[in-house]
Amino acid sequence: MPVPVASENRGDERAALLDYLEAQRGGIRRALHGLTDEQARSRPTVSAFSLAGILKHVTVGERGALAMMRGEPFDFETSVKRWEDSLAIRDDETVEELLDLYGRVARETEEAVRAVPSLDDTFTAPKVPWDEGGPRSWRWGLLHQIEETARHAGHADIIRETIDGKGAFDLVFATGALPEPDWSSFR
Repeated sequence: MPVPVASENRGDERAALLDYLEAQRGGIRRALHGLTDEQARSRPTVSAFSLAGILKHVTVGERGALAMMRGEPFDFETSVKRWEDSLAIRDDETVEELLDLYGRVARETEEAVRAVPSLDDTFTAPKVPWDEGGPRSWRWGLLHQIEETARHAGHADIIRETIDGKGAFDLVFATGALPEPDWSSFR
């Protein structure tokens, strides 16, 4: 893990889970650090993903997950269309705008998680072709969001390295997320 996540205050499960989610979001944001919009839109691997596409995709996914957890109406066809659209960056979308939207969605998620009386509270996940749906806890929803974000942060690492050779640790140090350690003191 390129960025350590501080230990939670005893019993503060929400903060611990939100901190892990934020660490994964940071990996996605850092993968875009220093790139032009053209580089961020490029697809240097056989994947359909670009870094900008990953950013848009995780934003759409987190917003959809939050809507589900809040019990908002779900329509499968609309959801599929949103998912398909999330993979393509429109000409009028910029990385800066997408990063701003991702930040707003992250704040909405954090506020909702902190406001729910208990992570044991439930919502109903819809039935979809890959899952039967049914009652889920907010804890499950938050853990699922961490899993999805982490999966795509890994994709972002690979795509970024393919663009210019910069790996996750290079970007952690370049962005100031952590100071580069004195490696010689560890030998």
